[in-house]
Amino acid sequence: MTATPGAPSPIASLPNLRDVGGWPTVDGRVVRSGMLFRSTDFSSLDAADVAPLEALGLRTIFDLRSAHEREAIPDPALPGVANIGLDVLADAQMSIPANIGAVLADPAVVAQADEALSGGKARDMICGTYREMITLPSSTAAYTEFFRGLAGDTPTPALVHCTTGKDRTGWAAAAFLTLMGVSKDDVYRDYLLTNERLIPALKPIFDGFAAAGGDPELLVGVLGVDAGYLDAAFDEVHVRFGGIEGYFDDALGLGADEQEKLRARFLST
Repeated sequence: MTATPGAPSPIASLPNLRDVGGWPTVDGRVVRSGMLFRSTDFSSLDAADVAPLEALGLRTIFDLRSAHEREAIPDPALPGVANIGLDVLADAQMSIPANIGAVLADPAVVAQADEALSGGKARDMICGTYREMITLPSSTAAYTEFFRGLAGDTPTPALVHCTTGKDRTGWAAAAFLTLMGVSKDDVYRDYLLTNERLIPALKPIFDGFAAAGGDPELLVGVLGVDAGYLDAAFDEVHVRFGGIEGYFDDALGLGADEQEKLRARFLST
């Protein structure tokens, strides 16, 4: 059964969880549903939602967070699920996405840095991080293991997540869907769904940020997504590798055969 592309999360306390499948490809195929999910971390998971999470039948969780993030908020131990930690931004000097947990814990942290992040500075920093997700050795190693696992025998259904499920996870999903042959419009449509699903759930964070003297519009750029962020990553891919297949081949070491295995596993006619 094919899921509706971008369907709302089946788990109320994880509003940014969604099936990556269901999207049509430009050659008439469809990305298989129920095989790959994307999400935030599980810090907001209600006890009542553990059963619906287990009902997804997950076999593998790819955690793209730093060791510090994983220690602070470890993934739940789900029966029969292997957890693979892949620190995408380990080599980053400074990264807003890798420090989102601090923002969620204390919005005043960013409110105090309002001047440093205003005037487009936050946007520039995040765009820089998206470019680093293409170029950093730690990012290359993490995404190589992720995609090689999907192309190989890593058990599915699988779920990939970071903290808010929007940047490190956003690139994982966008690169995957692009390689599958999903149209650019739909790749961006999936990516931008985070703004509809996550931002409303973070209202208490926005309220605390405003109470601390911060500009809520600044926080939208930090906790939400923007097409320009994803543009930065794809621009880096095209400049360095000529396109998504070159990125998979030259950067991640997944040549034409492995790319075709990935498509064969995740596409249906």
